[in-house]
Amino acid sequence: MIGVELRKLALRPRVWLSIGLLCLLPALVAVLLSVSDLAPPPGQGGAFLSAVLRNGALYPAAALAMVLPVFLPLAVAVFAGDAIAGEAATGTLRYLLVRPVARPRVLVAKLVALAVFTVLAVLVVAVTSLVVGLVLFGTGAEAVGQASAATSLSGIDLSPGELAVRMAAAIGYIVVSMVGFGSIALFFSTLSDSAIGAALAALAVLIASSIMETLQAAAAIKPYLPTNYWLSWIDFFRDPVFWDNIDKGLLLQAGYIVLFFGAAWANFASKDITS
Repeated sequence: MIGVELRKLALRPRVWLSIGLLCLLPALVAVLLSVSDLAPPPGQGGAFLSAVLRNGALYPAAALAMVLPVFLPLAVAVFAGDAIAGEAATGTLRYLLVRPVARPRVLVAKLVALAVFTVLAVLVVAVTSLVVGLVLFGTGAEAVGQASAATSLSGIDLSPGELAVRMAAAIGYIVVSMVGFGSIALFFSTLSDSAIGAALAALAVLIASSIMETLQAAAAIKPYLPTNYWLSWIDFFRDPVFWDNIDKGLLLQAGYIVLFFGAAWANFASKDITS
């Protein structure tokens, strides 16, 4: 069943279209930066944008900071919202369950496909942004022909190996965060026969969480909001690494995955399939 879902993921043009659109924004911003040669001052604007003119190897981090707040969650919500509701809307869900396939197995396959889609989307954004960054900004080569080291947010030079390790850790953290959010959309997908409705419900959660983060009255529940620790992946680029928020973010997203996948499981296992 997992193999079937992965093949469907690989063969759907809209999957690759959504990933392509995710890569488009960072590429456009990179072109504008290279043409204008103006980056925001340190501490202002998007993360890492003030440093990419000196070393394009940092551009994947800047690109991830651009797509994470809105565009990446949007792509995840659309994909996860379509998981069950899309099958129901096209009339294929009933025929799928007629086969000797247990409903929990179908749901697990959908979650695995969601995780693979998220990994694929984040990796493609990072790789394409690395290529764009190196082409447009280089590696800060000096007159002696040696590339300058990338600089962490704490002002410490990072070797290419250290930068790669920190980038891999940041990508892993972002993937976990998006799978946690995708689990919410997957749950809504089991409640509706409309993929758009499920995606919009998940986006409503995203917007509500983002708004409540800014409200002083919601301070008591802020640590439990799904978006609260999303940007903590940036802490991998500090010296020393700020592990406190990273650990809290991973624990929170694990809780969301367990809670909402369990709720989706409970609902889907007993749901009457009429379409």
